[in-house]
Amino acid sequence: MKIFDCHIHCSERSDDVLRSFAARKGFRYDLTELLSMMNDNNVEGGLLLSPPLRNGGIVPNSGTIKLCQKSGGKLFPVLTVEPYKPSVDAVVDLARKYEEYAKAFKILLGYYPIYPNDEIFSQLYDFAETQNIPVMFHTGDTATSNGSLEHSHPRNIDPLANSRPNLKIVLCHFGNPWLLDAAELLYKHPNVYADISGLFSTGAKYSQKYIKFLSKTLSEAIYFIGTADKVLFGSDYPVENIAEAIEFAESLELEKSDIDNILGTNAARLFSR
Repeated sequence: MKIFDCHIHCSERSDDVLRSFAARKGFRYDLTELLSMMNDNNVEGGLLLSPPLRNGGIVPNSGTIKLCQKSGGKLFPVLTVEPYKPSVDAVVDLARKYEEYAKAFKILLGYYPIYPNDEIFSQLYDFAETQNIPVMFHTGDTATSNGSLEHSHPRNIDPLANSRPNLKIVLCHFGNPWLLDAAELLYKHPNVYADISGLFSTGAKYSQKYIKFLSKTLSEAIYFIGTADKVLFGSDYPVENIAEAIEFAESLELEKSDIDNILGTNAARLFSR
């Protein structure tokens, strides 16, 4: 079985917000560790996303591309878009430059107080539709306590999906904790997908009980959709250990063929152009 991780973070920045998650897990949080972890768990490839920074910005896309180029063909960049016209212009230019290499765009709902159907993103969506490039959206809880849950709620995707049925949309983190709200979007819209990255972090008093609850709840959300064909595997490294993320995916109360599709087949279909 080929595993593809649709949601990975890594950077060389000391002000990367996710370093605190890495430290709690005892991770070095560098490219060498990440590639070793992927090899140990038979993960053949993955998408690398820019992490947020403590000052409220993001690791520049150039840094993410640089790490992907050093990965020996294991990692592919997702180009993160900030809600400013210069950022949108720059990201579209980067996508043109790297063409097949850049696999998706990412918009950080909740880290910025903006909705997905804001006019600022129109140029990006036009380009994404033309080139058949998926757009990934952060949805649900944020890694920082000052994030806006009002803006990161998955229901905000509905107007965009209504107005752009040809735009491939991915809800990162399955909208957690609004799993059923996210499931409704996948049920309603043929062009909406979701990844299961970053849904849990171990080490809390009730972590294991929560993971069991989460596995059952996510399984039931997939039952509501009626299919697992638009559900994507992701670890959100360093938030999750890749091995634990795979174990969680395999714990879902689904047929083995559906779990295999989640772990790799669905991603191969969505991100190929």
